[in-house]
Amino acid sequence: EAVELGGPAFGVTDVTDLDADLTRQHSGEPLGERITVTGRVLDRGGRPVRGQLVEIWQANAAGRYAHQLDQHPAPLDPHFTGVGRCLTDDAGRYAFTTVKPGAYPWRNHHNAWRPAHIHFSLFGSAFTQRLITQMYFPGDPLFPYDPILASVTDPTARARLVATYAHELTVPERSLGYRWDVVLDGPSATWIEEGR
Repeated sequence: EAVELGGPAFGVTDVTDLDADLTRQHSGEPLGERITVTGRVLDRGGRPVRGQLVEIWQANAAGRYAHQLDQHPAPLDPHFTGVGRCLTDDAGRYAFTTVKPGAYPWRNHHNAWRPAHIHFSLFGSAFTQRLITQMYFPGDPLFPYDPILASVTDPTARARLVATYAHELTVPERSLGYRWDVVLDGPSATWIEEGR
């Protein structure tokens, strides 16, 4: 039996604006600080990667994932599932509206807490080209205590995992703006999780 390596192909009609706005996916408003996260997906030469499927998942503002395996006693938010997706435009841009995730304990070592982060998954032309990484927020005091971030030993590569606050992306009365670019390959490639 042949194995389908290409997987489903998402087109513009499959991914809606609602998929990229995690604050409007339910009947009520989620709790937490609303944020807009945007950036570009680029190849090693700095060229935009168009039509790229970008998926995110994250904890809620209290640091809890809406997943049965998350047993952290922080509250679930009935108005926030924490998953979204979009396609990059012709300039390689993606954009999500969400809430800033909370830090959470993860029992990896004594008093272990993960810094606030958003997981990103990017697909190339086939689902076999999936890349998974994490975006962090500037100035997080948990950075020195996080073994995942510390595993990125090159300080420049580690710095590329931290988004930049961008006041021009801040939506008045609505959300704070962050910019974070992803480079898929080459010497300036964004760090990806091994074994994914």
